[in-house]
Amino acid sequence: MRLLVGTATRFALLCSHPSQKSKCLIPVVYPHLRRMAHYLTEMRGRQNSPDYRVYFKTSNGKYISPFHDIPLHVADEQECGVPPKKLKTNEILFNMVVEVPRWTNAKMEVGTKEPLNPIKQDVKKGKLRYVANIFPHKGYIWNYGALPQTWEDPNHTDKETKCCGDNDPIDVVDIGSIVCVTGQVIQVKVLGILALIDEGETDWKVIAINIEDPDALSLNSIGDVRKVKPGFLEATVDWFKKYKVPDGKPENQFAFNGQFKDKDFAIEVIKSTHSYWKALVLKTKTNDVQIVCQNSSLCDSPYKCSDAEASAVVKAAAEYAEPLPVSPDVDKWHFLSK
Repeated sequence: MRLLVGTATRFALLCSHPSQKSKCLIPVVYPHLRRMAHYLTEMRGRQNSPDYRVYFKTSNGKYISPFHDIPLHVADEQECGVPPKKLKTNEILFNMVVEVPRWTNAKMEVGTKEPLNPIKQDVKKGKLRYVANIFPHKGYIWNYGALPQTWEDPNHTDKETKCCGDNDPIDVVDIGSIVCVTGQVIQVKVLGILALIDEGETDWKVIAINIEDPDALSLNSIGDVRKVKPGFLEATVDWFKKYKVPDGKPENQFAFNGQFKDKDFAIEVIKSTHSYWKALVLKTKTNDVQIVCQNSSLCDSPYKCSDAEASAVVKAAAEYAEPLPVSPDVDKWHFLSK
């Protein structure tokens, strides 16, 4: 039996194998969160192996792309019968696709160059990628993911950073205390942004907070993060600076001397990456970057596919199997000097 995961804040896994039917867990979704579980994930292949994929579908079983079909803005989901949850009258909320749960090491990412863009583990030189534990950080120190319907154009030179985009959806880190799971779609509010320069490319890191988090009401700006979570922003810069060092690479650099830009600046960056994405999927921009724009919902896009075509993509993927064990090296600690 395939594994389905709801995207509500609290849930449990269903059966992962026919022989385990007696051990099935019923999804734990509180009544006020039930309507939030409008995206499901279907796992294919074997976790901790190159063929592992996490596909997305709506609650009525329609397969979708997490890159192209999930709205950037929560307000846009009103058409789907999902009213936005606002903390303030004028608060802009965004959908975040969680790729990597907090405290984990596997480098999971939206597969931008695959049909339907499932989440998969990154592979480099034939090996699965894991981030190292760099003392005192254990794996990723936040829930890490992407904002759907955004794209950092590699052919566009940012006027602020003087570097081109990294050819991916814009990255976002949820600094809340709730630990999510891969494939969960959460609503976040943006607090600021950090400009990482990764091997000569602009790699924006949006700082956000899950609106279900206990601190969500107290966090409305980067300044608030410094007050409520002292040391967290410094730890974030330290993590991004050093996470590639155990792989033999130099420390990453930052624009603006590693200073965080405020919420308004961040939202303008998000707007621009949304416009680059729109040009790509509407084919008003030449797709010379191998991004797969197949989608199930964008009526004006020449890449829109039928439900049958989307279903065929998932059926062609490897069947779900029990996860492989992770190498003990993943738990190794690295001690780097400041």
